[in-house]
Amino acid sequence: MSRKFEYRNPRRRPPHSRLLLIPCLCILGCLAVVLIAFAMPQASAYFVESWEPDIRDSSQTGDFPQEEEWNLTLVNSRHPLPENYSPELSPIDGNGEQFDSRASGSLQAMLDKMREEGLSPVVCSGYRSRELQQTLFDNRVERCLDEGIAQEDAVEEASRYVAQPGTSEHELGLAADIVSENYQLLVEEQENTAEQQWLMEHCTEYGFILRYPKDKTDLTGVSYEPWHYRYVGKEAAQEIMTQGLCLEEYLKA
Repeated sequence: MSRKFEYRNPRRRPPHSRLLLIPCLCILGCLAVVLIAFAMPQASAYFVESWEPDIRDSSQTGDFPQEEEWNLTLVNSRHPLPENYSPELSPIDGNGEQFDSRASGSLQAMLDKMREEGLSPVVCSGYRSRELQQTLFDNRVERCLDEGIAQEDAVEEASRYVAQPGTSEHELGLAADIVSENYQLLVEEQENTAEQQWLMEHCTEYGFILRYPKDKTDLTGVSYEPWHYRYVGKEAAQEIMTQGLCLEEYLKA
């Protein structure tokens, strides 16, 4: 009896092969999901940690310093204030001067303590508007011109004593010019008054620093001002004054 020939397509898989393929694909899919879930948090953490702009220096970010660093805002010829900057102000000492509301209490407490000890401090300049700063700068330039200094040199010379508009800490609202009631001239001899001697010893206790020290002019760009005090907070003030730094050095800017 002849055997009937049965044709089988070699490319066709048996039914049980297709059944085994389905669970294999499911297992591979589950493994892929697990691997992705494990990798994404690490990638996110790496991204966050690797991008941490220095909020102390606005030149690195293009933005104004963050709120938590307001007391360490650097203002100078290389770090000008935004044109629309306007701090919330509070009156100080009852003489018409104003100061940033977040630090006005510290300034007033320092002045009150000085008076308790028999001293007579006077805040001759606190917050200044940009318009007032422009007027003061223009007046200084005119004074240089009257002394025979050329126009270009007059602007540079004036900038050593009066900051150009937008670059003054007085516009920030965290700087105060403090002098003795008995000697109100803004000259180096101001350092010899009892008020300045007290301030140099105790200003850090209230969060203030002598902003423009005698030996830091090359870094600050401003001549020595023994009357100009800047609020930076107690911790930073202690570090700056103890180590003999200026604010530019402390912020590495």
